[in-house]
Amino acid sequence: MRPFGVLDDPRRRILIQALAAGFFSSAGGAAAQIFGRSPGQLPSGQSIYRVSGNVSVNSQPATLRTRISPGDTVETAPNGEIIFAVAEEAFLLRGGSRMVIEKPPERSGLATALRLVTGKVLSVFGKGRPTRIVTATSTIGIRGTGVYTETDPEQTYFCTCYGVAEVAANNDPASKETVVATHHDRPLYILAKSSKQGASIRRAPFINHTDQELMLIESLVGRTPPFVFPLENYSGPRRDYP
Repeated sequence: MRPFGVLDDPRRRILIQALAAGFFSSAGGAAAQIFGRSPGQLPSGQSIYRVSGNVSVNSQPATLRTRISPGDTVETAPNGEIIFAVAEEAFLLRGGSRMVIEKPPERSGLATALRLVTGKVLSVFGKGRPTRIVTATSTIGIRGTGVYTETDPEQTYFCTCYGVAEVAANNDPASKETVVATHHDRPLYILAKSSKQGASIRRAPFINHTDQELMLIESLVGRTPPFVFPLENYSGPRRDYP
């Protein structure tokens, strides 16, 4: 697996620069050239906004006509990436990832349950829709948030981009933390093992995702992120592209 923070698609630099220069109105042409259509709410019946490289849904090659629903498994090869929505949730699943969109039991109270087996995903969730994300090292309860997750067998990187998240280490019941964030305030590493009980969660840097990407996937479900930045002198979180 590639180390955390290693970037996988320098083509996105064009989109990020275009979006930063003028959000979606003036950047729509550049985005359409890269993604095939301008950002905006997906038409009814369409799940996928963009798919590139080798991507499968339930072990079948994904195309723009593929529907994605709870119960499905989405997997990307190292050269693959997919941007898609399910109900009020939207995702950017990076290369080398495997994610299961589970069907939570009705009495669980969950609107969505995700299992990120490996890889990296940027996710946004509808307001008032409780969700659970499970990785190899963590279980995270969230509601109406934007979050970024990277996971491998040794650790999970988790950023609450905005909203509230309840973070717990799977192998250390004493390691729990509630994060309330407005703008990437407290990224975390959740470790598979730690030197002592209660020490499996530690602070992490901001890495590998951008506000512009959050804007893109929120637009697919008809929303915008709950923050605003100046377009010309924006100096907040963004990815560093080679």
